[in-house]
Amino acid sequence: MTQIELLPGHISRLGVGTIPLADLAKFSGLELLQRLIEGLYPAPTMAATLNFTLVEVSEGHAVFRGRPGTNHLNPLGGVHGGWAAAIMDSALGCCVHSTMNVGEAYTTAEFKVNLTRPITPDIGEVECVGRVVHRGRTLAVSEASLKDKNGKLLAFGTETCSIFPAANLARR
Repeated sequence: MTQIELLPGHISRLGVGTIPLADLAKFSGLELLQRLIEGLYPAPTMAATLNFTLVEVSEGHAVFRGRPGTNHLNPLGGVHGGWAAAIMDSALGCCVHSTMNVGEAYTTAEFKVNLTRPITPDIGEVECVGRVVHRGRTLAVSEASLKDKNGKLLAFGTETCSIFPAANLARR
């Protein structure tokens, strides 16, 4: 595995990849995400493509930092809304992930993002903070905000996640 720079100052020593499924039976969601931040797992492949990464996690809370670039532009020269949606979905999902017990998994069932300001490649580093609003037995709801370095709101979103036994996950 080759190390990769996800954004300035954030390097994944193990390159990109996924968390081994067997670890879902050994660690809680919070422990898995803490291990990801510690560099014990490779970064998700999309983090390298989209230049963002998880930088902080606690139960029910996740913080991502990212830097949109010229490789994320739409045809009119702004950062594509899909970039904002991706970092938002990551924060919205990971704050829910941080509440998973050993042997539990989740998936996004629905999410909504409101883009409140244009995002341009010269905006610099942005921060996306997600928090769990409700965690039930089979559903969780979260909210997140994406802000620039001056604290201006760029996007706001909510998400509903379905919770299920990790044994139901399948990878091809």
